[in-house]
Amino acid sequence: MNKALRQLFTAVIALFVVLGLSSTTIMGIRANALNNDPRNTRALYAEYGAPRGSILASDGTILAQSDPINDTFQYQRAYTSGPLYAPVTGYYSITNGSDRGIENSRNRLLSGQADSLWFDKIRALFTGAQNKGASIETSISPKLQEAAYQALGGQSGSVVAIEPSTGRILAMVSTPSYDPNTLATHDTNAAVQAYNDIAHQEDNPMLNRATSQLYPPGSTFKVIVAAAALESGKYHADSQIPAGAAYTLPGTSVNLTNATAAGNGYSGKIAMQDALAYSSNTAFAQLGVSLGGQSLADQAKKFGYGSTITIDGTDSTGQPMKATASKFPADATPDKLAQASIGQGDTLNTPLQNAMVAAAVANGGKLMQPTLVDRVRSSDLSVLSEASPSVYSEPFSEDTAKALTAMMEAVVTKDSPNLQIPGAQVAAKTGTAQIGVGNTANDGWTIGFAPAQQPKIAVAVVVHSTNTFGAASAGPIMKRVMQEALK
Repeated sequence: MNKALRQLFTAVIALFVVLGLSSTTIMGIRANALNNDPRNTRALYAEYGAPRGSILASDGTILAQSDPINDTFQYQRAYTSGPLYAPVTGYYSITNGSDRGIENSRNRLLSGQADSLWFDKIRALFTGAQNKGASIETSISPKLQEAAYQALGGQSGSVVAIEPSTGRILAMVSTPSYDPNTLATHDTNAAVQAYNDIAHQEDNPMLNRATSQLYPPGSTFKVIVAAAALESGKYHADSQIPAGAAYTLPGTSVNLTNATAAGNGYSGKIAMQDALAYSSNTAFAQLGVSLGGQSLADQAKKFGYGSTITIDGTDSTGQPMKATASKFPADATPDKLAQASIGQGDTLNTPLQNAMVAAAVANGGKLMQPTLVDRVRSSDLSVLSEASPSVYSEPFSEDTAKALTAMMEAVVTKDSPNLQIPGAQVAAKTGTAQIGVGNTANDGWTIGFAPAQQPKIAVAVVVHSTNTFGAASAGPIMKRVMQEALK
């Protein structure tokens, strides 16, 4: 081979090496970056040109699906009763992609890109068939979701219902809400306008108040204080604890009083069960100070306070859906500890967290990991994954749970008979947290479970900025959801 041919041969080999390295870099190393590049419209068309998986309720009701449409994108996302299920589904749009809810936490499965769908992707590659996304079957009960939504009646607030024995979330309502259908339009200008209109509303309808809004829990926090007292071994339900008509916060001249005279007790004392039943502020403030901040903080932590709580998804399926960490003050001064012990001051929690408190009592002291998805199915309906109940924590003993159940039953029989359900014993705790400048409004709470001895459902309800007590504002909503669950 002469010199010229050798040089030509070398040049050709070098070009093939460069081409191979370039193709490898583009198709392998930079593939994800190029696919996710906002300038890559082909990736957008490819994503919308295949049917995204459906999101279903526990009874098979379709909450979200991709419908064929006669335009460039071929499929458009559609949401059944959009505002009702928006906290669960989130939305999917050509301008924002997958955002919030299951659309986000299970995005890779819904889009058909998850590693667990490798067989479907290979089959589509060789057969030329569409690469369809997986369907997501949630634990949401349509009848409970609708009952909670209607009972809230447009008020700002949230309802969370949990199956105590499994942790399955049966309802997750947040109001005011928004319609994901307006964001799913293929008209980019309309989609942008819809997002701006929703995002700039003062009441923030896109916020999932069930998981992402912190509220002062008011007297519902007294369940945690009572649990800490019982677990200490120094108290039982009949223990007489200091109460009185007023209690001066330590180191201050501020007097704490009770909403009703029944909370004052007799001769400055009250049984702990009656203190919970009549929601005695003076009793629980003094009890909290006596137990100490560390004891209460440790008890609250066992329920999930101080930690974000993942309720759906993993990094491999999308962006996990997490609840904001609830808060109990660390190293509080005695006066602030007294306020924190009655669910005021620096104590804050999410409705999900409060539902978990009720669920732990209902389940004998065993708190189950809350979950939102029952199972995932591929396009051929085979099960890819299925949730199995797991224990989140064990905040207290079974004996403590029994004592708390009896105390929460007394709340209903002695102080809040409006919460009674014929044929089913209800265990509950109401709460009214003062909010606003000058304490001009309330956050009304009720948490509870039913039937008290064989619980099927645990519920937390908050009504934001109301002018009534929690028993009157949130109580009937909890009762309505329980009645629907027990039919």
